[in-house]
Amino acid sequence: MNVRVSIDRLVLDGITVWAAQRPALREAVETELARLLAAGGVGEQWRQGGAVPHVAGGAVTVPAGEDPALLGRRIAEAVYGGIGQ
Repeated sequence: MNVRVSIDRLVLDGITVWAAQRPALREAVETELARLLAAGGVGEQWRQGGAVPHVAGGAVTVPAGEDPALLGRRIAEAVYGGIGQ
């Protein structure tokens, strides 16, 4: 199965991400989410592809000064959990 993830907008409440960190964060989220989807599969409703208006990912605990790549992986894990709901 081919998996392509593109995120138009990522809303993070209560997390400060500096403008210089945003590209690395976005790439980390997309890469990790694609990996999780390819490894864990998706439900039938997702197999035909398409866009969804939103996915609630749940809470992510973030220490101050978190590395954008690690933060991106944590966010992807939370979003992946929300996809199954």
